[in-house]
Amino acid sequence: MAINFNFAKKFAAEQIIKRALNYIEKDPDRNFIKVLDLLEKIARTENHKEEIASLRREYKKNPAIKQYIKKFTEIAPSYKEGLVMNFFINSGLLGIPYQFKMAEKLGVDVPWTILIDPTSACNLNCTGCWAGKYSKSDRLEFEVIDRIITEAKELGIYFIVLSGGEPTLYPRLFDIFEKHQDVGFLMYTNGTLIDEEMADRMVEVGNVSPAISIEGFKEEIDGRRGEGVFDKIMHTMDLLRDRGVVFGASVTVTRNNVDELFGKDDFIELLIEKGATYVWSFHYVPIGKDPNLDLMLTPEQRKFMAYKIPEIRSQKPIFVADFWNDGTFTGGCIAGGRRYFHINAKGEVEPCAFVHFSVDNIKEKSLKEVLQNPLFKSYQKRQPFNENLMLPCPIIDNPHCLREIVEESGAKPTHEGADTVLKGDVAKGLDKMSSEWSRVSKPIFEERMGKPASDDSESKLA
Repeated sequence: MAINFNFAKKFAAEQIIKRALNYIEKDPDRNFIKVLDLLEKIARTENHKEEIASLRREYKKNPAIKQYIKKFTEIAPSYKEGLVMNFFINSGLLGIPYQFKMAEKLGVDVPWTILIDPTSACNLNCTGCWAGKYSKSDRLEFEVIDRIITEAKELGIYFIVLSGGEPTLYPRLFDIFEKHQDVGFLMYTNGTLIDEEMADRMVEVGNVSPAISIEGFKEEIDGRRGEGVFDKIMHTMDLLRDRGVVFGASVTVTRNNVDELFGKDDFIELLIEKGATYVWSFHYVPIGKDPNLDLMLTPEQRKFMAYKIPEIRSQKPIFVADFWNDGTFTGGCIAGGRRYFHINAKGEVEPCAFVHFSVDNIKEKSLKEVLQNPLFKSYQKRQPFNENLMLPCPIIDNPHCLREIVEESGAKPTHEGADTVLKGDVAKGLDKMSSEWSRVSKPIFEERMGKPASDDSESKLA
């Protein structure tokens, strides 16, 4: 395997990280500032240095961060040596600068991560599933996945996300983790198939973090995913927490469940109690199985989340990412190869898990070749899609952009019905919703960017 990074620099970085881990293990509260001092020594980009400085400021005034850091003592040793090391060194401190170096050399963006579906098979049949219209019989060969990850590392990509389908149904799942011990993996899963044996194997490999799909309490979960699923998820979380596995939750926020998820603190407190360290919050997008505009967040609900999620981040020992309201922090949409893209279980290369159009198949081309494809180039020349970064998405926020991209690139739908977002009632509904959100979000964007809010701005949590 090709060595991408100077060994001496990597070895020095690893030694510093190990010292930092030792500091946190002994006394996380008192030693965290020492850890930040050590990280500054190996930071290679100005962005990394700025992020460390920002974290230093927040740590001094935000008690939630102190609580969050204390969780580190509950993590299994294999994760401290595996996932944390891979994430901070290979994927972050060394990987990101190398990605930008390779991007300059190739003349195209090199992403930070790739989302791969090993299989489209799933043991559940959830209402509104974004992948619900894919065939259930597709599977990527182990050799193809192995090649993708090997080629990714040659570009400095050391963080891989797995989805599906249900990835725990993939027969050689742990062969992937074991073959690529220098990579950090995040795996979206419904959590129902993780038993004691699988949880033990996660501890052994120490480089995969499950993000378990959950959208509320028992009635909501069992109604959407099937009877008994909520109890299975709770049991799985107990197994992972007791073993010190780093895991989180993935929530799809709809018009119907936003209050249950974030209106009160009960749901977040449940996740904290169960041991989750992060939450990926996705706004419902009308694609996949039975697209339904009536499940989309209203502009007022989305506005509520724009203020509620930062509040949770500042008060609770759990990190919550709010896709798509965090567009102001990511510089807009990250898809289309800019910082991530999707490979489905057929091998079709898509800009995003929610944009089901493609011009290439990874089985026929190298990773470098697919990064040069016209669909990605059409994406990237338009990013950000809106100067108001509270409107990052080309599907729900700037639907005219997606229509232009598909037409310009000649991209084809990757399953029947994928093009409903481009025409008909769904397209009209997206136009209307995006226009309303543009109006509501403008003062939020101005506030975040430090500009005077518009005169018609309303109370934050109205």
